[in-house]
Amino acid sequence: MGAIGMRALAYALTILASCGVAQAAAPTRPPIVSVSHLAVHAADPAKSEAFYVHDLGAVKGPDPENPEGARYYFSLTQFVEVLPLPLGAPKVDRLDHAAFNTADTEALRLYLAAKGVAVPGRVETGADGGRWFDVVDPEGVRIQFVQPPRTPPDVTVNPLSSRIIHVGFIVHDRARQDAFYRQVLGFRPYWFGGMTDEAASWVSLQVPDGSDWLEYMIVAPSDGRGTPPGMSQATAGVLDHFSLGVPDTRLAYTLLWNGDRLRGQAETPKIGRDAKWQLNLYDPDGTRAEIMEFQAIGKPCCSPFTAADPKP
Repeated sequence: MGAIGMRALAYALTILASCGVAQAAAPTRPPIVSVSHLAVHAADPAKSEAFYVHDLGAVKGPDPENPEGARYYFSLTQFVEVLPLPLGAPKVDRLDHAAFNTADTEALRLYLAAKGVAVPGRVETGADGGRWFDVVDPEGVRIQFVQPPRTPPDVTVNPLSSRIIHVGFIVHDRARQDAFYRQVLGFRPYWFGGMTDEAASWVSLQVPDGSDWLEYMIVAPSDGRGTPPGMSQATAGVLDHFSLGVPDTRLAYTLLWNGDRLRGQAETPKIGRDAKWQLNLYDPDGTRAEIMEFQAIGKPCCSPFTAADPKP
């Protein structure tokens, strides 16, 4: 083989080697399978405990992430995390972060880093063996990815609900958030709607590898971030919320009523714009707990459902 041929062969081998390195260095996304939790702040932890334990039937446990907080479990891998209200001026927005369960936090951390997302230098490990890390989405909302511990907590079956089916929070720009949740993470459209057929104020995206979903609660202005100026704590609590799935909302209401678990609550079951029966309850700080049926009873407004409904 002549000198020119040797140079061509060497060049070809270099190209093949670089392609192999590039392919080996491109991590794949591990499964993101469900909602993990919503973390909220509380002005009075004792009142919050009464709501989550007595009214909603959750099991209280220690918080391996923050010893000043508490977890209120609805299942082995889903809970609401209640944290003390930060020092200083009272926050209008009680949301701290939203979280999703993944099969491998370290693999997901490396995947997001490869996609240009700012990630911490390492995954955290809690006293229970659970692992997690945080990122910030395009609008500044803290999002946590959790790998549940191998030995789950001791959680009894909750007669009200053992399934968080979605979490929602304030969003200003749908396209900006889609660039992260849909294009980077692979969340999938489920449904969208609003108070009128012309406005998509609520946009539901299912996790990539399950049927739980994230709900954008879209508010103005489109270039905003976080709670809009002048928004009340009550309104922010309606928007930043979590949802418990039930087979029958009216039976759930009957269970709560007979157990004297509706004190201070003013709402009754109703059919939402998505054609699902639902019941809105509120914790002492105004965070909404939406009791929702797994399936619609008819045709929803605004758009059809484009993915399978969650199951009990």
